[in-house]
Amino acid sequence: MTPHKRSAETITKLLDTALEAHPGDFTLRAVTERSGVSMGSLYHHFGSLEGLAAALYSRCMAELLDALIAAVESAADARDGVCRAVRAYLDFTGSHPDKARFIHAGPYAIDLGPHAERIAAGKAERLARLNDWIGRHMAAGTVAPLPAAQVEMLLIGPVAEVTRRWLAGAPGIDLAEAARILPDRIWRSLSP
Repeated sequence: MTPHKRSAETITKLLDTALEAHPGDFTLRAVTERSGVSMGSLYHHFGSLEGLAAALYSRCMAELLDALIAAVESAADARDGVCRAVRAYLDFTGSHPDKARFIHAGPYAIDLGPHAERIAAGKAERLARLNDWIGRHMAAGTVAPLPAAQVEMLLIGPVAEVTRRWLAGAPGIDLAEAARILPDRIWRSLSP
């Protein structure tokens, strides 16, 4: 086995173990003991627990954004894309609650601020694809011409709140019900 392959396997093992440890025992000791990887190796690859958390957040977010990109880029039109994006987010949450939990809780539990630039750079290409998709529909007049931040609040805000409440076990929150109700209502907020 080449050193590069071993290094990639070690990184994957640490990220997978960190996800399993979160939120209950997300510590250096727990991750290294559970993974069988040395503390020195963790520091070599990530620099710190915060560096590991930033890498894990980036990996989980990339998977979520990839699901959203696939949803909108395969859509027949703007309405279909918005509805598919809402369902894709909820499907991701139901299929990967551990990753959704880390996306929503990780940045609040661990200081990722020192890694903000690296996290933003990792998301930039995917966010650009999503923004390009919605921008083309705005230019065509099939989506209301709104600032990107407001589009995000209208499209992702309600779905992220459902996700947070579902992950917290709030009563009355059902992902399947949200997937039936929210897509058309969110579309109405973005339609021209």
